[in-house]
Amino acid sequence: MTDTLDVTPLIDPEIASALAALGVRFDTLSDQTLPRIRERRAQTPLPAVSDLVQRRDHAVPARPPVSVRVHRPVAAQGPRPCIYWMHGGGLVLGTNFADDARFDAWCPALDCMAASVEYSLAPEAKYPAPLEDCYAGLAWLHANAEALGIDARRIGIGGASAGAGLAAGLALLARDRGELPVAFQALIYPMIDDRQVTVSSRWNDPVWPPQANRYGWDSYLGELRGDAVPCYAAAARATDLRGLPPTFISVGALDGFADEDIDYATRLRHAGVPVELHVYAGAPHGFDSLTPGTAIARRANREIMAWLSGALTGP
Repeated sequence: MTDTLDVTPLIDPEIASALAALGVRFDTLSDQTLPRIRERRAQTPLPAVSDLVQRRDHAVPARPPVSVRVHRPVAAQGPRPCIYWMHGGGLVLGTNFADDARFDAWCPALDCMAASVEYSLAPEAKYPAPLEDCYAGLAWLHANAEALGIDARRIGIGGASAGAGLAAGLALLARDRGELPVAFQALIYPMIDDRQVTVSSRWNDPVWPPQANRYGWDSYLGELRGDAVPCYAAAARATDLRGLPPTFISVGALDGFADEDIDYATRLRHAGVPVELHVYAGAPHGFDSLTPGTAIARRANREIMAWLSGALTGP
């Protein structure tokens, strides 16, 4: 494989057909196009949700205030374990509302609660502000666990894409500050390496190509470059992964993040961290959320739910 591999011919045909119908691609991302792309995404209707889950937004007294949306199954009894989630969007796009459908399915099926944080976006907010937003939300969740009906011993974190990268950085930050326990981390194709030095990082992913990834990282890091970039900003830079919580990582084999994610899973294992890695052949970035009806996406969703079921009820 070359540095400029076009992965399009290798994509699973069912995923390729679904992506073609969507016409989703972010290779035009720039300071000039970002407002228009945000506006267009804001106008896209969100998936319908049921009345099986209650959703309530809470203002977390941070600086500036952070919003956390708490999801609780209507049928839940007593304190429940909780998944604290960070949405995707390349660090420059997205909203926690977009995960309503995810938790509409997960919370009743897993008999758990969920909380999704509305962290500030780059380039308006640069590192460490978005990560500190996530930390503030997690701290608030722990402090108010009893009132919210959450079992504070079983609060895990997770996210997708940039949100998974923030979750990975949050796990490192929580470990090193020693203030907030994290029961597990579930990382869906995490965006964790700003350096773009792996082979897959230069592949022409049809959803999130290298130029979009560069824009997202530059927007988030600002003037930080090279050794000045801390591991909390880009978790792949961490040299000590000991003491992190049990971890789930999934990624498409054709995703630009594939190499960095597979390497991170390997290094977690070498550090003594229980880790489960899933790599999906024929899948590019975002395949599970953009093409949820495909066979590979359905399998990916079943497998993360199976892992979460054990993680939420574990020690």
